[in-house]
Amino acid sequence: MWRDAHRRARKLLTFAVTEADGGRDLSRAAELTGDPLLRKLFLRHSEDERRHAELLRTRGRAMLAGLGGRGPAPFEARWLTPGERGGDDLRVGEEGDASLLAFLHLSEKTAAARFAVYSDVIADEETREVFRRILRDEVFHMRYTRTQLERVAPERHRRHLWLARAARLWKGYLRLATAVAGLLGTVVLLAQYFVVLPLFAFLAKRAARRERPGWSEPMRRAAGAALRSQY
Repeated sequence: MWRDAHRRARKLLTFAVTEADGGRDLSRAAELTGDPLLRKLFLRHSEDERRHAELLRTRGRAMLAGLGGRGPAPFEARWLTPGERGGDDLRVGEEGDASLLAFLHLSEKTAAARFAVYSDVIADEETREVFRRILRDEVFHMRYTRTQLERVAPERHRRHLWLARAARLWKGYLRLATAVAGLLGTVVLLAQYFVVLPLFAFLAKRAARRERPGWSEPMRRAAGAALRSQY
């Protein structure tokens, strides 16, 4: 994917949307928490996400502008590469501080690993620098969420991390199952359209040809009765 400039630009814009959504979630989390330190950290985290979104959006648009009139990118299975939290469906109002920190820690850890890989494999130096800048923030986010989780829930932080991992695995399974179900549904519909419907059409035409040459027995009897009544 990263070898194609057009797909690379589109993916950067997708990441920008994900980062912006994450920033809004963290602003909401800062409003809801009763912990002053967490409020401060969430607000800083939210501002980092907003800045990441702007960096990614600016770079993606610059790349698209440089590509001129090239056509759209080919189909991508976006559910396979949801960015940082694109597929996790965070509901801030339903999470406590500890469970939210566990969720954020795992998300930031995943994001840091991905952005490190992206910065290594991309040949475009300007895009690599964008990922390097984001990676520095992601490492801080990964560390502060773990530290604060251990502070907020010193006896239960491992349990919260385990539950967060289980939830991510379950959501990943649901995304995969939904995608597979959609693919199978498409295959079944195509099979009905190209196999079943032509078969029924063929059988209907064959039945019509069999009945067309002569009259059926009830029709012959009715015709004979009509002729006899004339005499």
